[in-house]
Amino acid sequence: MTKISYHDPVLLQPSVTALITDPKGVYVDATFGGGGHSQEILNQLAPEGRLFAFDQDQDAHENALNDERFTLVEANFKDLKRYLKLYGVKKLNGVLADFGVSSHQFDAEKRGFSIRFDGPLDMRMDQEGTLDATDVVNRYSIDALTAILKNYGEVKGAYRVAEQIIAARQENKIETTQALIAVLKPLIPERFLNKTLAQVFQAIRIEVNQELEVIKTFLQQSGELLVKDGRLVCIAYHSLEDRLVKRYIREGVFEGKAPEDFFGNRDCPMKKVGGLIVPDQEEIKRNSRARSAKLRIAQKI
Repeated sequence: MTKISYHDPVLLQPSVTALITDPKGVYVDATFGGGGHSQEILNQLAPEGRLFAFDQDQDAHENALNDERFTLVEANFKDLKRYLKLYGVKKLNGVLADFGVSSHQFDAEKRGFSIRFDGPLDMRMDQEGTLDATDVVNRYSIDALTAILKNYGEVKGAYRVAEQIIAARQENKIETTQALIAVLKPLIPERFLNKTLAQVFQAIRIEVNQELEVIKTFLQQSGELLVKDGRLVCIAYHSLEDRLVKRYIREGVFEGKAPEDFFGNRDCPMKKVGGLIVPDQEEIKRNSRARSAKLRIAQKI
């Protein structure tokens, strides 16, 4: 079996050290990728410990680890509870998630994630998913496109960008990454080009994969599955992801405040452990994709 190269695991030691409170426990790596975090978790588990890893990307399954304590599930981590139930697992000692798009996905031209290559407008993390970036770019209304660009990419002039896409697609269907870039280039000053294109691609990718809704579902299910004092460890890469993690840890909900009982006691399932952790300069120099990573740790109350 040929191993597929993914990015170096980000914040490896602080995340795994924070995760494992009982080496004999049951853990989940919700975003397996190249298996770097999973391998380190296994290194720190006792012979009785168990690790379940999730990844919906079929390519990631080429990297499955050969360890009897390890099970790799080909599924989206939003279905955590359903798949663990199939394995008879009802409670977890810890859950780790690294929400970043892998280097492999960015570097695979045919996947359409990157502004650096010409490839089909795809962007599906699950290659069997029915919605892809071509659908979003060529079928969505101006209002829907504007909302996606504004809310998921924080794109300045989102309406003008959407307008440009719609005008261009009336002439020819936009089917490749470079075709989309060619449509947008005349709108964007050169000094802002790469940043704006990255924001546009991020917005479309989040829509294709419903990433924020998936993260919400994952966080809620993790809270339900964790034993008392079990750990939730999350690595986020942009403010939209990090905001969801931070709010869930603080309030247990994604809008408003934690519910309170008659006496004013807050019903929040988690409590923060320590402060925000970011990569040091040495790690960023070694792995440039770590530069925007933010690690937050929580414990089940």
